Amino acid sequence: MFFEDVTVFAGYYFDWNDVDESGEAVRLRRHWENDAPFSEIWQEFKETFDLGTVEALVISDWWSYGDQYEESLYLEPVLGLLTDDASQMTSLRALFIGERERPSLGYMADVTPVLEAFPQLEYLTVRGNFGVALRPVRHDKVRDLRFESGGLPKVVVQGIAGSELPALEHLEVWLGAEEWGAGTTLDDLEPLLAGGRFPALRHLGIRNSEFQDEIAAAVARAPVVARLDSLSLSHGTLSDAGADALLDGQSLTHLSRLDLQHNYLTAEAVRRVREALEPNGVEVDLSSTMGPDQERSVAISE
Repeated sequence: MFFEDVTVFAGYYFDWNDVDESGEAVRLRRHWENDAPFSEIWQEFKETFDLGTVEALVISDWWSYGDQYEESLYLEPVLGLLTDDASQMTSLRALFIGERERPSLGYMADVTPVLEAFPQLEYLTVRGNFGVALRPVRHDKVRDLRFESGGLPKVVVQGIAGSELPALEHLEVWLGAEEWGAGTTLDDLEPLLAGGRFPALRHLGIRNSEFQDEIAAAVARAPVVARLDSLSLSHGTLSDAGADALLDGQSLTHLSRLDLQHNYLTAEAVRRVREALEPNGVEVDLSSTMGPDQERSVAISE
């Protein structure tokens, strides 16, 4: 997931040349062999591809490794190039902003203008820490929305909670560590858990959190769970207290999958979770169980 190139996104397969074999999906990035300003990379992209046929776009490293490093770290100019050409990109349905090895690299931006400029967008993944933001927005087509962060500002969760997204089926927020900018509280998550905001939602992931036990306890009584097909509370600091809360709460046996990977459960808690859910057909991911004696931390921060 992190720490390696995305090879599959929204059903497209990227080869070593950063292009799906169909030519309909492209990854744009700067690296040591191509350290031209991103504006030049964007211009080359426009000259090489028919923008009207591009269906998926991954924007990876956009900053310079040379003399202009500090000036090039900011994402706003990159998003400006993208939204300026939105009228030509009529087929774009999937966008990944910020694919890189470390989410703390580069300075993110308010991504609301992207949703406003691309009403046909169905998949949006945003990865990064500093400066990422979202304002409440109405979008009728987006069905897969993910914010992957080592320190997600609370304004993002608040923006999602205030948005109207009638087609949204898959939602993930990676909250991260407070020292890297995380600020979301249980109160901020409450609108997502209440179940009334997104009528089409079938997957919810609240991941990579330093208060994963408290989230698990809230999820255990959350109205939204009854209509989910899958749930992820992975990559955070989940301990036996959180696992017990899940098992003592509402039934989870209707789920097809429960993702609890990267956790701090005892062997006894792992056994209880498996025995409660797997005989009912729930696929439970308990990989990367560190055990209770390890110092607890989120999987992804800087």
